[in-house]
Amino acid sequence: MEIDPFIFRLSIFILSIFIGYYVVWSVTPSLHTPLMSVTNAISSVIIVGAIIAALAGNVDNIFETSNIFGFLAIILAAINIFGGFLVTQRMLAMYKKKKKDSK
Repeated sequence: MEIDPFIFRLSIFILSIFIGYYVVWSVTPSLHTPLMSVTNAISSVIIVGAIIAALAGNVDNIFETSNIFGFLAIILAAINIFGGFLVTQRMLAMYKKKKKDSK
């Protein structure tokens, strides 16, 4: 009996959703900043692959499926990177000592 490749990949995807959920929500608050830095690094790798996908193919036909999905991946990864840096900056600002007002 052979397993359909679609079902096999779908089961891996569903398992990765559960594992990712439990890994992210079990992280202590002090480790959120390093976790965001790692996700920014992953998004940087994704954006390189998305650029390759967006530029793949023939110059005559730029509206192929791979080009469109590559362009969408560039946009989504850029938003993820920008948001990750904002969250990291905000988390690091929480650890800075506040200056006392000198009156």
